Amino acid sequence: MLVRRCYDDRLAQASYLIGCQATGDAIVIDPARDITPYLDAARQEHVRITRVTETHIHADFLSGSRELAAATGAEIMLSAEGGEDWQYRYPATALHDGDVVMVGAVQLTVLHTPGHTPEHLAFLVTDTARSADPVALISGDFLFVGDVGRPDLLEEAAGVARSKEPSARQLFHSLQRLTALPDYLQIWPGHGAGSACGKALGALPTSTLGYERRTNWAFGLDDEPAFVAAVLEGQPPAPTYFARMKRLNRDGPAILGTRRAPEKLNGSELPRALRDGIVLDTRPRPAYAKAHVAGTLNIPLIKAFTTWAGWLLPEARDIFLVAEDAKAAADAERALSSIGLDRLAGWFGADVVTAAEADGTSRQSHRALMADARRMQGEGALVVDVRDGHEWNAGHLDGAAHHPLGTLPSALADVDRTRPIAVHCEGGTRSAIAASLLEQMGFRQVTDLSDGWGGINRR
Repeated sequence: MLVRRCYDDRLAQASYLIGCQATGDAIVIDPARDITPYLDAARQEHVRITRVTETHIHADFLSGSRELAAATGAEIMLSAEGGEDWQYRYPATALHDGDVVMVGAVQLTVLHTPGHTPEHLAFLVTDTARSADPVALISGDFLFVGDVGRPDLLEEAAGVARSKEPSARQLFHSLQRLTALPDYLQIWPGHGAGSACGKALGALPTSTLGYERRTNWAFGLDDEPAFVAAVLEGQPPAPTYFARMKRLNRDGPAILGTRRAPEKLNGSELPRALRDGIVLDTRPRPAYAKAHVAGTLNIPLIKAFTTWAGWLLPEARDIFLVAEDAKAAADAERALSSIGLDRLAGWFGADVVTAAEADGTSRQSHRALMADARRMQGEGALVVDVRDGHEWNAGHLDGAAHHPLGTLPSALADVDRTRPIAVHCEGGTRSAIAASLLEQMGFRQVTDLSDGWGGINRR
């Protein structure tokens, strides 16, 4: 048996290619939309991808199952559990609890593990050429290293009213199914630290069931009501794009086929881009703060780029990039495509910023320190804390408004654009994005308190 773990840092998402060297067959579980890593891995391992499957209908990224099947001819196998409302709406071989899928000598036993989602499956992996005992559990978003999948997304993201407590109870009972499995069983989860599909995911890529029984908080609660209360407490905000991902993944994402490099545009086209679309500046925040084109939104190509793009970019408008070079533009295109933001209309080089500096139309970001916040409040400024709820609850500035970054467009829609406004986060990354967003929204006096709440604690 061979195993290749493919990991997308920006999505904190893992997928797995599992193959049998004896027969040359392989299956990919939970592929992302960019299928290049799986095709490369299959070629390097001298196997052919004959099947593709998923643990559940994903909310945080666009599935690559249809894309991979179109490229390889692989059979798509998907969950038929969870009831009528949670069935995939494109052709696939149905998988039910207890089904066995053979990939050469590798056996995958299907376990229905609802809770994170009603249709969720896990796959018990056995290398029958070596042993009749299972070696690993591909746990998807059911069980993570140090955490379990959040059961509130159907309600918070997909709008299924009064579903989070029943889902939490399902999750509790799904965990009980693991009681009969051995401690040595490896756990291969679908996400790592940084994913919004849980609240306390560990950074280790894999674990064992025995270690999770000893250290994962979820295994320490044998009382169902106590588990339900604990798993629902303190979950991070659900990104707004999750509902769209659920719908697209259920119905079947569009197949992209051969992908072309983004087109570089002439600077003369910038006014049209600003008028008709969204201009997204992907340069690092120091470069953007020094000089940028008015009306642009800055989301640097950092680890969280995909998440914040999903939160803040509209699906129905063309997207134009400002990028340092063609490689950065292509990197951003892949990241945007991974969450279904396919209307990339081209990119501009940093020379458009240089030109704006030359003709005096560029802008600089106004930055200050948290030490200035109270003075600014006294002068009438609105101070907005854009951190998540657990950060706010751990300590915050008196008189500040709390609006997590992803909620700013709606939360501040009716605020007077002439009022001075200052934003801060924990360390300066999110507040820089927030400041550019507020400028784009038309606020005239925006200050980024760039050392953040953490700056207070460092003094």
